[in-house]
Amino acid sequence: MAASRAQAFPRSVRLTQPAQYRQVFAQARRLNDTGFTLLVRDNGGEGARLGLAISRKCARRAVDRQRIKRLVRESFRRNREQLVSVDIVVMCRPAVTDWDNQRIRASLDRFWARLSAACESP
Repeated sequence: MAASRAQAFPRSVRLTQPAQYRQVFAQARRLNDTGFTLLVRDNGGEGARLGLAISRKCARRAVDRQRIKRLVRESFRRNREQLVSVDIVVMCRPAVTDWDNQRIRASLDRFWARLSAACESP
């Protein structure tokens, strides 16, 4: 079953170049909770784009890092349409490896809601 266009994750909605990551790290707003840190930067109208920085320091086992990345990408795809033109880099904290998938999704959904609300208010 093919994903709908809104649910796709094309290259155009990903941060792929090191320079794009450097810009976000240099000029970002931080959003935090106990499991994740999101770095958010306005990208000048290119639509919402996602970058992942899930380190070994956060999740020692590769299977944990891949699970976290998969859940972040899935959550971003579901919520991308309601986000404005920002570049987002998601980083995790060690506590997130002990969370179940439902808790990770709930945490990410709160971040997307915070981003949408912050962008709608003047």
